Amino acid sequence: MLKKILCALLALAVLVPFAACNKEPNTDEENNGDNGTPAVQITDSLELLNNVWALYGDDEKFPVAGGDFENANMEGPGKYNIADAESVQAILNFPASEIAKIDDAASLMHMMNANTFTCGVFRTVEGTDVSALVETIKTQVSGTQWMCGFPDKMIIATVGDYILSAYGNGELIDNLKAKLTEAYPTASVVCDQPLA
Repeated sequence: MLKKILCALLALAVLVPFAACNKEPNTDEENNGDNGTPAVQITDSLELLNNVWALYGDDEKFPVAGGDFENANMEGPGKYNIADAESVQAILNFPASEIAKIDDAASLMHMMNANTFTCGVFRTVEGTDVSALVETIKTQVSGTQWMCGFPDKMIIATVGDYILSAYGNGELIDNLKAKLTEAYPTASVVCDQPLA
């Protein structure tokens, strides 16, 4: 009898760590999404971008700056004030005409050349047609008159109520996409196309 109890306890001790490892990060199991997967819980755009940047190894990082003038971060992502719609469009290529459809933003850019790497994350307001907004962002980025170099490609992805838009060097953009889907397995890359 003692042998059976010890075997049961040993089996339980082995299974508990596996059960804990099976939990998804950044999810709320009480609040399932439409497809039965847990809904992603993110505080703001900066948290999303920080979680992605944190997955970069030292050999993958490059000189970056994040945020706007008031929220500047010279070592990673930063919060971007959306009060000036023209600035959001000029710096992050988010259409100024659509600014009312977001209530929060964060950015990460290559410190030497924005066309080498620019990434913006935007939290959409409730009721926003995210698919239509993605198409508007895609049109905005594709129609940009580039100066000082031409970005290779762009991606646009959605994570819950958030849209990530990025363009630049192909390798840097592909690595961003890999880190995003590692940080947020439920992320959906809805646009991945060359710009050249």
